[in-house]
Amino acid sequence: MPRKREPRQWSWPNGAKIAISVGLALEDFSFASQYVQVPKPGQIDRFSLSYADYGRRVGIWRLLDLLDEFGIKGNMSTNGLVADKHPDVVRAVADAGHEINGHGWVNDVLPKTPDEEREEIRRCTQALTEAAGARPVGWTSPGSAGSDHTYDILIEEGYIWNGDEAADDIPYLHKTDTGIIAMLPRTNSLLNDLTMWIWGKNPPGIIWDGFSDTFDELYREGEDGYPKWMEMTLHAHMAGRPTLLPTIRKCLRYAQDHGDVWFATRKEIALWTQEHEGVKLGRKA
Repeated sequence: MPRKREPRQWSWPNGAKIAISVGLALEDFSFASQYVQVPKPGQIDRFSLSYADYGRRVGIWRLLDLLDEFGIKGNMSTNGLVADKHPDVVRAVADAGHEINGHGWVNDVLPKTPDEEREEIRRCTQALTEAAGARPVGWTSPGSAGSDHTYDILIEEGYIWNGDEAADDIPYLHKTDTGIIAMLPRTNSLLNDLTMWIWGKNPPGIIWDGFSDTFDELYREGEDGYPKWMEMTLHAHMAGRPTLLPTIRKCLRYAQDHGDVWFATRKEIALWTQEHEGVKLGRKA
């Protein structure tokens, strides 16, 4: 039965029935990554850190090859420390045509005050700009743990989109006294290797189950005239392992076998949001 109730009208370029983003994550840590065998609060866990280091040594290259296989451009959430320590890796991702977006300085330590947050955003922006050769325009805080000041600081620092909320299936605007930023909500909880595979301790196929069911439902809504957006989140140190690659490949092939699917980076979605809503993102003139 066609859907009859929809609070917001939306559309995608060329009448696409659904937009899909592939969000990569290349992260670094001070104490421990998300995968820990024996918890050691406040102590350095060398095994856990080595698990994360797999991302820049092996995983990201495997994911780049996979995206090349499908001709898809993604966006990569990147800690400033990664860009500072391994600028060649970040530059390779940018040179391949993928968007680089800010993701805090280090993934397991958050700023405690507005001044610390502003300094971290500036420091991260500089490191990413120098490594990638282009200034980032999007930001997602580690764990989406932004503060009451995050949006104003980001707008002041030249950002046009943020990914720290989860309130919709399509982009929306957040207006502050400083300006307007596009909110690109977390549509990825069931399509995130961390939450569904690592933390959930599920077999790889759980990603396919979540992807196919979500895609089918949202595609149907798009056919009814209410197009939506979905995103896969692939951490280089998790999804970049051979165990998960066949499942990701299956998901991407399934989506590409359908017509009227727009694979877009978050920057492209933010710029489309600006055009669709008839506003100017960024700081007030």
